[in-house]
Amino acid sequence: MKPLTTIRSHLEAYLYSQQLSINQFSIQSGVNSGTLSRILSGQQPIAMNHLKLITRGMSLPEDHFYSMYVDECFLYSAPTWRRLRPFILNSAELGRLDCIELVVKNLLDNLTYAPMLFEVAEDLFQQHHWQAAAVLYKNISASEKYQHSERLALCQYRLFRIALGDSQTLNLQAALLFECYIERLEVSDQLDGLKALMHVYYSLHKWDKVDALAQEMHRLAMLSYHHLHRSQRRDRQDKCPEKPVFFYALYSHLMRASVCEEFRDYESALKYVALYMDRSWIREKGEDTRHILDQFQEWGTANTLLYRMMSGDYGVLPEYVAYIAPHASEIFVALYHIVISANRFSWNVDEVLEQFPSYIPYRTNLKDFGELHNQQILADQYSTFLAELANYYLRNHRLEGMGFLLQSLESSAKIKSDSIIIKCVNLFEQFRHQATEEQTEQYRLLIGEVQESNDKKNDYASNVM
Repeated sequence: MKPLTTIRSHLEAYLYSQQLSINQFSIQSGVNSGTLSRILSGQQPIAMNHLKLITRGMSLPEDHFYSMYVDECFLYSAPTWRRLRPFILNSAELGRLDCIELVVKNLLDNLTYAPMLFEVAEDLFQQHHWQAAAVLYKNISASEKYQHSERLALCQYRLFRIALGDSQTLNLQAALLFECYIERLEVSDQLDGLKALMHVYYSLHKWDKVDALAQEMHRLAMLSYHHLHRSQRRDRQDKCPEKPVFFYALYSHLMRASVCEEFRDYESALKYVALYMDRSWIREKGEDTRHILDQFQEWGTANTLLYRMMSGDYGVLPEYVAYIAPHASEIFVALYHIVISANRFSWNVDEVLEQFPSYIPYRTNLKDFGELHNQQILADQYSTFLAELANYYLRNHRLEGMGFLLQSLESSAKIKSDSIIIKCVNLFEQFRHQATEEQTEQYRLLIGEVQESNDKKNDYASNVM
């Protein structure tokens, strides 16, 4: 018996087994009988919409013939973009990355398809079909690696954004791969790329790197802003970044203030606060502009109080707490800094912690936070917050301290933060006598998982080298 290697042969076998005529299956599937006849005789290729109807008419899963359809498009007929584009989009919706890979590899033998594939990748990226988009970006990048094109740089930028996740190790790898391409991007994409890179390096505590990127962001933002307002009429063809250009200039000051904070240089931090609170030079008007500027004003007011507190001014604590209390999205970050200050200066902040019980620890989805609170930074701060809480309670001989320590160890292991893991290990050894037998066993298991993860990471690094 001849093997069923084509969609046509499967359809013929189905009609034979079900004793159906072409007209009967036409009614059952919704495909015109003349079209079915031409498909079965090989006179007409199978369009994507016909494939959907035929598959549904045979009561099969929608992607049942997808692997065969790749052959249909390349082996049994000439490839046409009119058939392949909807096939790629449908494959993305159904998670058939294997089919997308096959189509792309076949198409990129002819580089004239690269712009069309890139356009589809951009559509998929905007629709949050990121893994499908990544298949396209990777293959386009491989085909254009010697072209030094802006499209190649954009592919690398998109791959960087897609790769960002919980693992600090993987985020660093993604940042290092992308960074050498950023200067090839248009200024609008460079600004957003610099912002994303800063967030990665911030979560990794690479403060000198954050500061350098913030300086470059400010330089580009101001050049772009002056160009934008050089004439009364804006060039409508200019590509815009995700935020208004002035936002990036202000944001660069915000990040530089944060770097100064990490170095405990609060005097310099306050100078940057004044810079991002200054709205006198901004020409834009309207509700969106006012909202952004008001947000920077709020951050500036809160951070002015914060830097006074972190300098050791215990007296400002009630004012700081009163200011952040009505701003739900700011409370976690404020408590994070309050507990750090309490440990640094041996303060008693029980009353503050009792005021916000649902944040000890923060029990809601971290994605609830707004623009300032990037997810990589938040994940790092959350693990650190748990460790600082543990330190605070253990120092005061409170039983819940060891529980927070174990939560921090588990959380930091998930994001692969070596610095927080080491902090947790040091804390446990210092306060081991406060741990129950059950907590000691849980600690042993978590350390075992950390060691296993490090072994895998070392094996991966060895194989790469």
